Amino acid sequence: MSLAEAATSASGAFDSIPIIDIGRASSHEERVALAQQIRDACVNVGFFYIKNHGIPEEIIDEVLSAMKTYFSLPVETKMKLYHRRGAHFRGYEPLLDSNIDPANRGDLYEGFVIGWEELVPKEGDDQKADNRPTTIENLWPSEPTGFREAFINYYHATFDVGKFLHRLFALALDLPETFFDDKLKRCPVMRGLHYPPQTGPEDDRIVGIGAHADFECFTILWQEPGVQALQVLNSKNQWINATPIPGTLVINIGDLLSRWTNDIFRSTVHRAINRSGVRRYSIPLFIGADPDVDVEPLPSCVSPDRPARYEIINSGEYVRQRLRDMYQQSIGTPGGAQ
Repeated sequence: MSLAEAATSASGAFDSIPIIDIGRASSHEERVALAQQIRDACVNVGFFYIKNHGIPEEIIDEVLSAMKTYFSLPVETKMKLYHRRGAHFRGYEPLLDSNIDPANRGDLYEGFVIGWEELVPKEGDDQKADNRPTTIENLWPSEPTGFREAFINYYHATFDVGKFLHRLFALALDLPETFFDDKLKRCPVMRGLHYPPQTGPEDDRIVGIGAHADFECFTILWQEPGVQALQVLNSKNQWINATPIPGTLVINIGDLLSRWTNDIFRSTVHRAINRSGVRRYSIPLFIGADPDVDVEPLPSCVSPDRPARYEIINSGEYVRQRLRDMYQQSIGTPGGAQ
């Protein structure tokens, strides 16, 4: 079945999220078989779990411990690294600082945002041949001890998973396995997130994070086991729980990859509402095209029966505009929605 035929036959009326074991992928044949499972999940659901991803448990434990300690600090201490003081949204995001769903009044989470950085910087590592920087400087708190190391170690371990996945995405799209290698090099942004328990009325328009689709190509999410919050919307307008499963990561397709695939891969709306009664921690790594990459529907996703639905766009400008839209709706800062 061609990609276009698969998309045409997909209903989106899923009631569960598939789990894919990526632990056996040493041969090309194994990777092709995995790619077929991923294609099915991306066309029909837009979400899937992966297990046997290879991230050591101690790396996850260390970043979780760092997050818990950092988010317990006084607000005035955390606000020293307020992410809106720079142009690139790095650093601390306080509660209600964003509002991703304009129908709501704010997103009830706080976060810490970083981008690419080597644990031990290398000379000239962040420069192009013409001496223009390729990375954006991160901001780091002075406490807790080991925060930077824990975040960077998790970032790179997860980005390694992402580089493996984008090769499987290429195979799933009938492209050469290395198609995305020169387009998804140093783009990920990572957020360490803390969701306090949601205690307001069920119909309150302040939730953990409102209904939305992600901006980038795909997201790799670690969510704390035992704390249900993430929900995914199917085509019947039913919210399906993405229950935390120990030892797994959640992968979801974002708008940019959906656009790149001419809507064959599904960018599915989701939200997080923490009514567990306890604090929730999660870590999404958002993998998108590098800022200088132009995106247009892939040839394998265009046919006479499915002509290109989108014009060419620049990845960097597209994501910057989506971020501006997200933060200008906030009630947590002047000029936001009331």
